[in-house]
Amino acid sequence: MTGKKKTYFNWSSGKDSAMALHRLLQNDNFSIEHLLTSMNTHYDRVSMHGVRRELLFEQLSSINIPYSTLELPAEPTMEEYEAIIGAKMTELQEQGFTDTAFGDIFLEDLRKYREDKLSDIGIHAHFPLWKKDTTDLLHQFIDDGFRSIVVCCNDELLGKSWVGREITHEFISELPKNVDPCGENGEFHTFCFDGPIFSSPIQFELGEIIKREYPRPNATENELKTVGFWFCDLLPIKK
Repeated sequence: MTGKKKTYFNWSSGKDSAMALHRLLQNDNFSIEHLLTSMNTHYDRVSMHGVRRELLFEQLSSINIPYSTLELPAEPTMEEYEAIIGAKMTELQEQGFTDTAFGDIFLEDLRKYREDKLSDIGIHAHFPLWKKDTTDLLHQFIDDGFRSIVVCCNDELLGKSWVGREITHEFISELPKNVDPCGENGEFHTFCFDGPIFSSPIQFELGEIIKREYPRPNATENELKTVGFWFCDLLPIKK
């Protein structure tokens, strides 16, 4: 381990996280010793993705890296969010973590925000998928043996029929032209359930599909004030 950067990884439960973590685990410059996932405590599910805590924990146990969660209220203010995440980052920094990594690919503002906040406490941020071609990334993801399923999608861009679908080469070819293949603009989110980073596949079955409405960020006078998202509930299979 000498010379490796003690690193924690921000794990979302989806395909981008799986791709980024896979790359880092093969990089001799990093020692990935912790996974951190943001949770919506009101729904007891992974933030944004809507995956049940039980399935997240099965996933993390199969990866076999120590982990913890960032417990967030249903709709935190920016002040609440920064206080919670700031305390967690300080805790990890005090445990000797010098570096962290994310699965972000394109979002410049988000990257800068993360880097600025982390640099304040002396943690360096890394983005192993940054600016990669998302079509190539997703094809490589499948070819590497990863499997994931769509758990959430934007109704205006994809619609109900897309949730519950597995990511395949055919899936990529059928995506509308205005949808990023990795959903990098928030078009869809996934749950990764098998692949080379897992000791065994995560078992689940498809549950209820529901639609939720959320306030539209920065809505103009002529835009709808809400945006709809479809969620497919994944149910753990009792062993």
